[in-house]
Amino acid sequence: QVRLEESGGGSAQTGGSLTLSCLVSGLSFRRISMAWFRQVPGKEREGIAYFDSLASTGYIDSVKGRFSISKDNAKNTLILQMNSLTPEDSAMYYCAAERRSLGSWFSTQVYKYWGQGTQVTVSS
Repeated sequence: QVRLEESGGGSAQTGGSLTLSCLVSGLSFRRISMAWFRQVPGKEREGIAYFDSLASTGYIDSVKGRFSISKDNAKNTLILQMNSLTPEDSAMYYCAAERRSLGSWFSTQVYKYWGQGTQVTVSS
């Protein structure tokens, strides 16, 4: 059974940092592509960072230089290090795993498995 479990969300001040983790089970973690998405109420889920099967990464412009995605293969965990947080980063954050189709790395349509999300709230 495949399971993705996010953790590490919480509250932070503007300029602060948080580290999100996504523990993966039931998949060949080293081989799969993964991504982080976020969503605020009333808006579509937005892809923000990906880590592909060749260890290449990509980010949307609004988080580039502030967020860093990585994999800890020993712990089957995807990590998102978030620095210089702003209130605009407040959202529910989700990890996604395993591409099931071609398409943008930042599209919700291409990922097969999803976690339940972890909330991030940044105050000014």
